Amino acid sequence: MALLLALVILSIYLFRSPTPQQESSGLGRSTSAYITVAAFLLGALCSGIAGYVGMWVSVRANVRVSSAARRSAREALQIAVRAGGFSALVVVGMAVIGIAILYSTFYVWLRVDSPGSMKVIDLPLLLVGYGFGASFVALFAQLGGGIFTKAADVGADLVGKVEQGIPEDDPRNPAVIADLVGDNVGDCAARGADLFESIAAEIISAMILGGTMAKQCKIEDPSGFILFPLVVHSFDLVISSVGILSIRGTRNSGSKSPIEDPMAILQKGYNLTIVLSVLTFGLSTRWLLYTERAPSAWFNFALCGLVGIITAYVFVCITKYYTDYKHEPVRTLALASSTGHGTNIIAGVSLGLESTALPVLVISLSIISAFWLGQTSGLLDEAGNPTGGLFGTAVATMGMLSTAAYILTMDMFGPIADNAGGIVEMSQQPESVREITDVLDAVGNTTKATTKGFAIGSAALASFLLFSAYMDEVAAFAQEPFKQVDIAIPEVFVGGLLGSMLIFLFSAWACSAVGRTAQEVVNEVRRQFIERPGIMDYKEKPDYGRCVAIVASASLREMIKPGALAIVSPIVVGLSFRILGYYTGHPLLGAKVVAAMLMFATVSGILMALFLNTAGGAWDNAKKYIETGALGGKGSECHKAAVTGDTVGDPFKDTAGPSLHVLIKMLATITLVMAPIFL
Repeated sequence: MALLLALVILSIYLFRSPTPQQESSGLGRSTSAYITVAAFLLGALCSGIAGYVGMWVSVRANVRVSSAARRSAREALQIAVRAGGFSALVVVGMAVIGIAILYSTFYVWLRVDSPGSMKVIDLPLLLVGYGFGASFVALFAQLGGGIFTKAADVGADLVGKVEQGIPEDDPRNPAVIADLVGDNVGDCAARGADLFESIAAEIISAMILGGTMAKQCKIEDPSGFILFPLVVHSFDLVISSVGILSIRGTRNSGSKSPIEDPMAILQKGYNLTIVLSVLTFGLSTRWLLYTERAPSAWFNFALCGLVGIITAYVFVCITKYYTDYKHEPVRTLALASSTGHGTNIIAGVSLGLESTALPVLVISLSIISAFWLGQTSGLLDEAGNPTGGLFGTAVATMGMLSTAAYILTMDMFGPIADNAGGIVEMSQQPESVREITDVLDAVGNTTKATTKGFAIGSAALASFLLFSAYMDEVAAFAQEPFKQVDIAIPEVFVGGLLGSMLIFLFSAWACSAVGRTAQEVVNEVRRQFIERPGIMDYKEKPDYGRCVAIVASASLREMIKPGALAIVSPIVVGLSFRILGYYTGHPLLGAKVVAAMLMFATVSGILMALFLNTAGGAWDNAKKYIETGALGGKGSECHKAAVTGDTVGDPFKDTAGPSLHVLIKMLATITLVMAPIFL
């Protein structure tokens, strides 16, 4: 599919007119087309490798964690964190290295800044294909992985827990292997591709805005503003490694030593990473963003970075509050389960809706603060107008993602701990060992929810930057200003409505894909229990492979429709209104309608993703809270109601919600790449 889309991009760029900057530098249509396609394919390849490495490490760390849990909770935690850390460092490293290779290759090949050649300030525009390639693979990895893991999970829970009354991860459940495989596919591979795409999109958009601002302000050496994002994420690799290595284990007996709170240990590592991030960010801004035209501008941009770092920290705290069972929201949700399945669903939906308020306020405050700090940095364009606002927002996004490797480590920790618990259950280890893996699993649920909150926050800021970059690119191709989108124009308003509709339709199709696949799994598991009654007495072995085959084939089949919707919609809308604009005398109508579609889809997508992620995480941890012995414990009517809520929340938090992070960034990158055909 990536190759097919690459051919489409090649055709579009071969037949569209180059920008004035490209014409002046001698960059023809064919060269521009091949560069964009090469960047797209490299982005897709790097995104795929990042996801594969996450899954490869996870399946090898699971057994080691389950073995370590027999000796010490802290040792099991250390192994899970360091395994997740390795995957996270590879993901961030791949994003940085891929863009650095492209930038260096194009710089040398095109003889940038030589007489008659391209200027360095225009070079980042050639990298947009890389972000689109990363988005393309991430969307299908998240969709396919989410459908796979949650269909298996829902099928295993409904028949195993609710109907047969057997524990989670019990080897008698025919869907248990598919469930455990799905944790690696959906949480490790998909989330790795998701954050890879976030980082790639943020780096490219920040480089574009840095180059644009340097051009407007006539900065003597623009390279610092363009390369700043790469340096920040290079430091991220170092400081996150320090945070990961600060988590050390012991080999004391797990049964004799008390179980420490793993969340507190992870939080200490995160706090250390945050402190180091503030220091390295300040050094980077002074080193790369100092300019004699505005000697104090670097300090304003350092404060923008601090805004982003604080935003990330607050997002982590908000998500933890709404999804950790130590706090009131999840305990209230668990209590609602005691009065039945319906009240559990009502309480979960209301919790998810409420949880959108604080993150939106935080995002709004951070965007306005960073824009104001950038605007007052002292950088002025040729007309004497302040011009650092958008770049200030870009720097804030860099600040938010400056600890991305540690955040991704906490996310990768979740499925590793979950799988370790499954191995302990299936190998019939002592209860004390299962208690340790249960604690790690519950913390893993919280860290996974935390990462999703972090991902949607970074997606919101990155999409804002990409939207600005899209408007700049349209202005360059149209050779006229494109500074605002007027939603009072009926066609533009319709574009906005279509953008919001896209979010809801995409979410519906993603959830229904899980539902249909789960029905196949439920029917298969029921069939095996009926036809093989000896399974319950361990006299017959379930056919695990059949369930794995069902979810694998169904996930590949079901992800096509929502994935195609996401890719085709902005192109069809843009082309349709371009034709309408041609006949009505409004040449920029297609670009304006797509801009409105992108704007409304981003806003709706942020709110929907926050609702889906938090509600799903809260339902899951309400079930975990009851399984600790509260409100009747495992097997009680309260527990059965909580399992129903968890089942509803599964496609919310692991399929539709995370896919929306990718969708809103992919809409931004696809419009950026396809901008020429809207004019």
